[in-house]
Amino acid sequence: MFSSIHGSVLSVGDQHVVIDVGGLGYEIILPPCIIDPLRRNPPARLHLEIYASLSIEGNSGRFSYFGFYSPIERDFFEAMISVASIGPRSAARAFSKPMSVIARAIDEGDAATLMSLPGIGKQKARDIIAKLQGKVTRFLLIPGSDMLPLTAPDFAEEAITVLQQLGYKPADAQTLIREVLDDEPTIRDAETLLAQIYRRRSPLLAR
Repeated sequence: MFSSIHGSVLSVGDQHVVIDVGGLGYEIILPPCIIDPLRRNPPARLHLEIYASLSIEGNSGRFSYFGFYSPIERDFFEAMISVASIGPRSAARAFSKPMSVIARAIDEGDAATLMSLPGIGKQKARDIIAKLQGKVTRFLLIPGSDMLPLTAPDFAEEAITVLQQLGYKPADAQTLIREVLDDEPTIRDAETLLAQIYRRRSPLLAR
């Protein structure tokens, strides 16, 4: 069993990506709010947090792997499947809007918004609100998936690795790098990129 994956993107389908790690191709199911931007702009490499689900068919079992950009997105997915009427595939399919929008609908008891999600009818919307309302505050701040993933050259991947070693979460590291590269597209190496990130962060650290 594994909890995260990082590797080269081999293909992007309607509902899943295939990621190569050490010569093995892993099929990872992604919610629409994540995979739709990926199809428009496929990255060379991708880091995902993984939720593994075992389904039993007859005398055999099969694992399905669901991918997310951050642990908090995975936590929201796990909260959704804690609702008795929502299974893993149903939950993944339902995340067709930004997760923060769905969390706000749950928090406000907005059944109409929930019913606009694929596969969520009136009863399931009621079940979700009954189970999760008042318990989704931390999911309200999940960033929009259009911020991620970072499509960037190898030196940006190197910078992401360094930032993660320093304690940054993958999504935060990617956001910092995207902001710098958007403003300074002439940067061509990890050292310069990290220096610019430091200069931007240092006024905040000095407060």
